[in-house]
Amino acid sequence: MSRRTKFRSITAFAMAAMMAVSLLSSAVSAAAEELKAPDAKTSISAYVEAMQPGWNLGNTLDATGDDETSWGNPRVTKEFIQQIAAEGYRSIRIPVTWGQHMGEAPNYTIDLAYMDRVQEVVGWALDADLYVMINMHHDSWQWISYMESNHDEVLAKFSAAWTQIADRFKNHSEKLMFEAINEPRFTDGGTTDKEKQYEMLKELLVSFHEIVRASGGENGVRPLVIPTRETSPAQEDLDVLYETIQEFNDPNLIATVHFYGFWPFSVNIAGYYKLEQDTMNDMITTFDNVRNTLVSKGIPVILGEYGLLGFDKNTSVIEQGEKLKFFENLMHVLNERQITHMLWDNGQHLNRTELVWSDPELIHIMKAGWERRASTAETDLVYLKYGEEVKDVKVQLNLNGNRLSGLYNGSEKLEQGKDYELAGSELILKASLLTRLTKAGHLGQNAILSAKFSYGPDWRLKVVVYDLPQLGDTAGTVDNFAIPTLFNGNRLATMEAIYKDGSFAGPQNWTSYKEYAYTFTPDFMKDRIVITENFFNETKDGEVTLKFHFWGGDIVNYKISKSGAQVTGKAVTE
Repeated sequence: MSRRTKFRSITAFAMAAMMAVSLLSSAVSAAAEELKAPDAKTSISAYVEAMQPGWNLGNTLDATGDDETSWGNPRVTKEFIQQIAAEGYRSIRIPVTWGQHMGEAPNYTIDLAYMDRVQEVVGWALDADLYVMINMHHDSWQWISYMESNHDEVLAKFSAAWTQIADRFKNHSEKLMFEAINEPRFTDGGTTDKEKQYEMLKELLVSFHEIVRASGGENGVRPLVIPTRETSPAQEDLDVLYETIQEFNDPNLIATVHFYGFWPFSVNIAGYYKLEQDTMNDMITTFDNVRNTLVSKGIPVILGEYGLLGFDKNTSVIEQGEKLKFFENLMHVLNERQITHMLWDNGQHLNRTELVWSDPELIHIMKAGWERRASTAETDLVYLKYGEEVKDVKVQLNLNGNRLSGLYNGSEKLEQGKDYELAGSELILKASLLTRLTKAGHLGQNAILSAKFSYGPDWRLKVVVYDLPQLGDTAGTVDNFAIPTLFNGNRLATMEAIYKDGSFAGPQNWTSYKEYAYTFTPDFMKDRIVITENFFNETKDGEVTLKFHFWGGDIVNYKISKSGAQVTGKAVTE
């Protein structure tokens, strides 16, 4: 989805309210002339299973600028598509935004060069033996969302687009599927009435289904992907989608939802900077509902996009170990519930110029999860306070059915019994080992230990020596304010903001804990903590106490005073 700020406000509202009180096979032959009911071996479910795993070509053909490079990604090449297949992906979702390439009414003709370009990329993907999904993407919020107030024009434009798309691709391989619309929403038309939104969505889906099925060629049996409202996995939306698919009585339909995690954890707000039970419960409940409502009733589901919303800022919004645990658990939950998944990648994961992964640890743990569970641990951080006596450190391993095969410091294999002990799933790092690793005594990361397992990637434990961070006095403006900071080996986890009267300052003032990277950002290279203009835009004049929570366990207070555009900051000495 990228450009997902539009999604943020909806999700934030829903989560704030909650926290205030606590989807051929039919391997259908080209000679098929009518829809056929699936059997055990040639079902649409088997088709979807064969797509696992999938990847999104995000922020490219869906970009809303003049061409596919307008959102910062390079022009797609055949070699890049081949790389996706070489990485082990079996399917690719190619989001396409059509609106800015369509002419005026009444024909709404799609620009021929653009249609040719979409066909070229689709052809490369099919040549790479990938299953391919194309859709109507950001059109959903650009003009379809106004359907209530502009009903006839929206329906005519939507139908015209799918008439042209269906005709262009009607003779393509059955491994090409059509997704009706990405994250369909109608709130810009003025309605908050869900029943009205469901009514408009169904009208679009009926038009889509009738147009494609009547368009000839392979389209009479081509798999069609049908979303919930907003592609939400909420139970009410799942129920409505199930009823809609039942009414179509078409065996070659696939349901789709999206998932970006429990919102507070997903963006690191409200103190949810660790993977805890609320986040896990949300994941489990969500996909239990998807399985029970659709999958168990023979309707396959594709998780068309997944990730964390904070990735739209940067992939470090969630601490590395917590992030790895989240995705390891997500792969497991999806596999158990037979849900095919497609990673959302708008360029933040696979570098499209260098063809390397920006976070190898993340992709390795997800790839391991395609087959079965990998091992993790409760943390990837071993913090030792500078000047204090070094003691044994206990780390709980999440073995997930695997066994620890060794602990390494670089190429050095450490000795069990001397350097570490293993008591069940509890790893005990001996004080003598930690003392040896940190004898240089410098603040910050002193060593990385690698726990190797019988399956999956290593789990890295960063051994860090830290001291109390020191914040300096400063002055600035609401659009340029940064606190000089000696991090002293520590890392910032989260920040609270509180007015003198005890109420909460800044955006999302239902919580004192502010959103990482949206309201504050640690800059370790420049030794500072940036307080963003977003924070000050929703902060009243006067004094605010900022409480900085660090991964080493320290909480450092800091006072700021805002007067119009001017801001001063002062360290709090205790």
